[in-house]
Parts: sequence; C-alpha cells; structure tokens
Amino acid sequence: MSYADTLFINMCRKVLDEGFSTEGQKIRAHWEDTGVPAYTKKVFGVVNRYDLSKEFPAVTQRPVAFKTCVKEILWIWQKKSNRLSDLDAHIWDAWADEEGTIGKAYGYQLGIKYPFKQGEMDQVDNVLWCLKNDPYSRRIMTNLFNFADLHEMRLEPCAYSMTFNVVDGRLNAILNQRSQDILAANAFNVAQYAVLMHLFAQVSGLEAGELVHVIADAHIYDRHLPVIAELIERPTYPAPKLWVNPEIKDFYDFTPEDIKLLDYQHGPQIKGIPVAV
Repeated sequence: MSYADTLFINMCRKVLDEGFSTEGQKIRAHWEDTGVPAYTKKVFGVVNRYDLSKEFPAVTQRPVAFKTCVKEILWIWQKKSNRLSDLDAHIWDAWADEEGTIGKAYGYQLGIKYPFKQGEMDQVDNVLWCLKNDPYSRRIMTNLFNFADLHEMRLEPCAYSMTFNVVDGRLNAILNQRSQDILAANAFNVAQYAVLMHLFAQVSGLEAGELVHVIADAHIYDRHLPVIAELIERPTYPAPKLWVNPEIKDFYDFTPEDIKLLDYQHGPQIKGIPVAV
C-alpha cells in the first residue's frame, strides 16, 4: 500500500462516518445529467502531508489519469493559458465560454506580470527566481484568487495558492484548496502538484520535500458515496516511481513526454462517474 492510499482511505472514511450532509440545504452545484441538486457529505479542514523524498503520492486502488494530470499542470503553470485548445484534454469542457476559454482563471492569473523587487515578472517566474536567488525567503508564494477578476472566471479557483519553503536543500510546499470533490479530484490534484514540486526542485538545484495539502471543504457527492465505499475496500499496491528527464534544466522546456510514472500497479478504472457542475 502506498502512503497516498493510506491518507486517501482515512480521509474517505472520516467523511463517510462523520461528514455533514448538505441535503436540504441551499447549494449551487447540480448534476449535469439531471439538473437536480448535487448534495454532499463533507468535512472541514483536512490536512494531508506527503513526503515526496520517500515516494510519489499516487493512489493505487484505481489509476490516476497521470498524462492528463501532467498536461493540466503544465497548461496552468508553464503555458499560463486559459484557452482549451492549448490543453489537449477535455476536463474543462463543461466550463468553456463561447470563445473556448475558462475566462480569467487559473493560467490567466499566473501570466499577469507584477513589479517585483527584481523586476517585472509573473508569479511563476517570481517563484523560480526566488528558489534560485533567495531560497530561504518566507515570501515565495502564488495566489490565483484574484477578487477583481472572479466575476470573469468560469469557475473560481479550487486549488488557489501555493506557498513554497526551502529547508536544508529540500523544497517543501503548502497547497491550499478551498473545495474538493474527493472522488473526481483528490488523487488527480495530489499527483499533479507533486509533479510540479519535482519540476521546480530539479530546475532550482533542490530536492523535492514535503507537500502539505490543505482542503477547506473536502466532500463526497451523494451519487459518489457508494462508489467511494467500494473503492476504499479494494486491494492496494506499492507506490510507483516518478521519472523526470534529468537533462531538463529550464522549467519552460518540460513536455509531457519528460515526465512518467514507472512500475505503476493499480486496480481497475471507475467509468461513468456522474459529474456535478
């Protein structure tokens, strides 16, 4: 069993056993196929810690959509794009506008330039500059929750901030997430931000350390409850290994082909998961 499996199972059991049901409450989300309210069971303030120096945090009860994870994290952080044609995946199709974008969300925010002390640059370039030139700063962070632009975002950012911190040559980070659909997004988000940390560490001459994932509202949708109950009883396997092309020294040179999971054993995929929007 991977440690990611352990954390995932414990989190799901806590929601199933102790979670608050929103049934009957006024909620925004609804089921895409029926239009009826999508109620949840939820817990507040989940904190999961993954030591990336020990293993790559991929769950094994079912496969993580790893190629799509990598494509999306590069779309947001490297391409800094909000245009679906730049993504090569369909996970954002439900939120697309008539121009084929997700509005001023995610990658759009990371591409905005600001006047930092070392010169004008965007948030990603500021992180990369600091990791190389001022690694022990306590101010290395990004924030996608730009209140001035929320009304022009197709979906307000769920995973909205990263805070980076270097300790003895190890790159650690806190990922803050305001809301998470556990079945659809937990394994996906953990894997892709773990990848991001490995990429940042490699190009900055650091080792990947601890990823701390803070979820304000961790929830399981009502139609996902039996799926989760079955999933956490499945067999588990050892954690896979992450391979990152060691020749790449510039973050903007990485392609999806430079990032792979090796020896990844997992259970069968779950198909036909209903989507709440």
